[in-house]
Amino acid sequence: MKSISRHLILAGITIVGTIIACSNVKNETANSTKNNSVTAISKPAQPTSEAFNKYWYAGSAEITSFELEQARYREIHKGKSVLIYVTEDFNPTKQVKADEQRATNIPVLKLNATKKFYTGIYPYSTMTSTFYPVSNNKHAIKVTASMQEWCGHVFTQLNNKDQFEVQSYSYFESESDQKFSTEKVILEDELWTKLRIDPAQLPIGTQQIIPAFEFLRMKHIPLKAYEAIASITKSETTFKYTLDYPKLNRKLTINFNTSFPYDIMSWTDTYKDGYGNSAKNLTTKATRIKQLKSPYWSKNKAKDSLLRKELGL
Repeated sequence: MKSISRHLILAGITIVGTIIACSNVKNETANSTKNNSVTAISKPAQPTSEAFNKYWYAGSAEITSFELEQARYREIHKGKSVLIYVTEDFNPTKQVKADEQRATNIPVLKLNATKKFYTGIYPYSTMTSTFYPVSNNKHAIKVTASMQEWCGHVFTQLNNKDQFEVQSYSYFESESDQKFSTEKVILEDELWTKLRIDPAQLPIGTQQIIPAFEFLRMKHIPLKAYEAIASITKSETTFKYTLDYPKLNRKLTINFNTSFPYDIMSWTDTYKDGYGNSAKNLTTKATRIKQLKSPYWSKNKAKDSLLRKELGL
């Protein structure tokens, strides 16, 4: 896999971090059980920086709200999106969040990406959860995505085992229930978390990438790898990371800060919405409203609803 490290050097971009070993962060184990856990690491774990440890292991999550303009049914619909990043221990055998500390747990940076918007009378709600190893040396261990609206709901789960093991469920007859395996390639969903750890390791150039699960569901196209051209540019304070899928007529651009913690400021997703001659080229946009750090799981009282107002939700 190509990375942007050479690209950044040629562009005169330097990403500086004090790299140290974290005494309270466990290294990933290379042990695995065939067909029952994540496969062995393929390259050395990337040590985390002091800044990373201080920011991500402070006992709270990072919550960022966005104004959403979502393309659907050949129109743009207003809504909200929220990105919730948090570190946690992951059980590699059961491939779920660990209930207790174990030597075999894998530290992950998890992203729960949510959207809520209305299409006419009825609401849409989407959520994608990505569990990406902090070691930044393998693909996401697990990705799940769900979508609910008044017609029904759909759900997709990918587990990183000897291959990518996929389970997919839908109320559409043509999709229905599926279970299949696919070769390991880059996952678009994992890149949103990878860039928060080390943008210098983002892939560039022509790549085989499985698009975002949400996009695949919206467009009702097969979950598989598609050719994408990945590129990155830098302005004074912002990186612009772009994935261009020629055969899908789609271009995704994520704008995020050039300095740690590389937080996301906005994104656009342009593609043909609709089918046949009625399809229209539309752009989904998300623009940041507010960001805060909070142990949100303990903010479950009526008085804590003030935090929603602070986020503009």
